[in-house]
Amino acid sequence: MTTLIAAQPHTSDGAGRAPTASWATCPSPIGDILVVADDAGLRELHLPGSFAPRADVSATGPAADTLTRVRRQLEAYFAGELTEFDLPLAPSGTAFQLQVWQALADIPYAKTESYGSVAARIGNPKASRAVGMANNKNPLAIVVPCHRVIGANGSLVGYGGGLPMKDWLLHHERQVAAQDSASR
Repeated sequence: MTTLIAAQPHTSDGAGRAPTASWATCPSPIGDILVVADDAGLRELHLPGSFAPRADVSATGPAADTLTRVRRQLEAYFAGELTEFDLPLAPSGTAFQLQVWQALADIPYAKTESYGSVAARIGNPKASRAVGMANNKNPLAIVVPCHRVIGANGSLVGYGGGLPMKDWLLHHERQVAAQDSASR
């Protein structure tokens, strides 16, 4: 299970300075992914087409370690070798958003859940629309698998990377899960 670290928006380091964010681009079968980390952990993961290209920044300390781990784990995910991320996560969001994102992180690999079922799991069954809004603001796509949330009728709805990318990710996970089952 992935655990989110509740983090304030890029809090200061005690001396009044905000931590320096570092980033790297990670090539993937769906296009280049931009990841942003600081000393607290992975802050953001931007899907292809949602960011302006930029040169990787040399990172030091925990941010460098996190960026290296993210890159390796994304490579393993896309190679079908990783079904659960193990990264220090530090997304910025409201208490409700963090609660929803934690619920998203608990959706098993290759499974889907509706917005209403996520709302019920967090103890607020009438909040499916608010869950959808929090899902839309998820800063850690793929790692916090918002692509696994579908409409109540089983249809693919809303995804920051577009529905074809959501479909690709779900198909990839189902294929890997089926291969794992067949090899047992």
